[in-house]
Amino acid sequence: MARPKCARLVDGLPGTTYFKPRGIPLVDLEEVVLSVDEFEALRLADFDGLYHENAAARMFISRATFGRILESAHKKVADSLINGKAIKVEGGVIKMAQKRVFQCSACEHTWEIPFGTGRPEACPQCSSNNLHRADSDRGHGRGGGGGRGAGCRHRHGQAATSTKETT
Repeated sequence: MARPKCARLVDGLPGTTYFKPRGIPLVDLEEVVLSVDEFEALRLADFDGLYHENAAARMFISRATFGRILESAHKKVADSLINGKAIKVEGGVIKMAQKRVFQCSACEHTWEIPFGTGRPEACPQCSSNNLHRADSDRGHGRGGGGGRGAGCRHRHGQAATSTKETT
C-alpha cells in the first residue's frame, strides 16, 4: 500500500484553470489534468525563477519531491502543447499558505504577504516605512507547528489546523 501524500503548501489557487488550443471545439479535445501542486511548482520554478531548494521550502516539501512534481508538470504541459490537448488545473493534496496582513500608518493601505518572506521594508503604495501588522492579523500564527511537513499526519503525528485538501 502506498504511503499517503503530505499536503503541499500553495500560495493560492490559479485564476484560470482551463487552457485549450484555439480553433478546436472542446468536444474534439483530449484533456491533460495538471494538479494544483504541479501548477504551483511550475509557477515557482519557471515563472518566479526560484532554485529547486528554495521552491521546495516554499511548498514545505523535499527538494527531491519538488523535482518529481516539476518533472510531471513539464511532461503534462509538453504533451498538451505537442499533441494539441487541453489543460485542466484541478486536484491534488494541498494546503493554502496563510498570509500576514500589514497596514501602512501613513496612507492606511492594507496588503497581505505570505509567512516566511520577511517583514516588508516599505508600503507598496506610498513607500512609507511606518508599517504595522493589521489589527485583524494580530495573534494569529501558522498553526500546526509551521515546520517542514507540518500537516503531514503520518510523519509527525499531527495535522495543521489550516489544511485544505482537494482531490
